[in-house]
Amino acid sequence: MNILFLCTGNSCRSQMAEGWARLFGGAEHNVESAGIEAHGKNPRAIAAMAEKGVDISGQESTIVDDEKLQRAEVVVTVCGHADEMCPALPASVRKIHWPLTDPAKATGSEDEVISAFRATRDEVEDRVRHLLADLAA
Repeated sequence: MNILFLCTGNSCRSQMAEGWARLFGGAEHNVESAGIEAHGKNPRAIAAMAEKGVDISGQESTIVDDEKLQRAEVVVTVCGHADEMCPALPASVRKIHWPLTDPAKATGSEDEVISAFRATRDEVEDRVRHLLADLAA
């Protein structure tokens, strides 16, 4: 199954989803992430995932293109902007929307901000597990 996680900037939420899906999906799934724009990878997202033993530091922050969309069998938008701006998809593509909070917009102390990243990380993990179980059923 070819899964594409789509976000606004491909820096946090979609990167986390790609990392979890690669970990849990194994060779059974081809997993990519992309953004409407490419904002680069967020160091706090990398750190939050590393706390759980998932290394996303080697993933790329890329912009969605026709090739990625043509390969995708499932497109998961992980924010409202990506959902609204998602290019037209082939009729055969299953589209799923996850309205995840953007941890990069968190404010407060460093502890409060990293807590927002951890909360998003854990929600994304749960959603990816459910998605892969649903795709296997």
